[in-house]
Amino acid sequence: MRGAINFITLAVEDLNRSLAFYRDGLGWKTDGIVGTEFRDEEAGVDYSVVIFELEQGVGLALWERRNLAADARVEPGVPGGAGFSLGVPAASPEEVDAMLAEAAAAGARITAPAKLAPFGVYSGYFTDPDGHLWEVAWNPARTG
Repeated sequence: MRGAINFITLAVEDLNRSLAFYRDGLGWKTDGIVGTEFRDEEAGVDYSVVIFELEQGVGLALWERRNLAADARVEPGVPGGAGFSLGVPAASPEEVDAMLAEAAAAGARITAPAKLAPFGVYSGYFTDPDGHLWEVAWNPARTG
């Protein structure tokens, strides 16, 4: 299997609320909710989804939890937690602080204010309205 990821799908409780958080709050670009015309009656799946085109060709999809679970034929699972985090790169420590402030203004919960780790990375964490954990990080080893 190739060691590559080109899209991530987050399970959300309320598609409109999550659309507003990421589009209106964080300013990420999207065409809004698409796929409303697609439905699998047998599986009970509504294919309404929000897709964001992020940098470097990565896509982020938001799909209602019940639909993702039904499509994958798994239990819906528990939202949030520290099973994984998604990372957003920053160009400087000041940009980390600014992005965390922007996320908070959009309704995110700051779970860990930014700090400098012993290994030199400056980062902080927030959760979106569904509890998905995001880290905003500046790594001096990865900057120009």
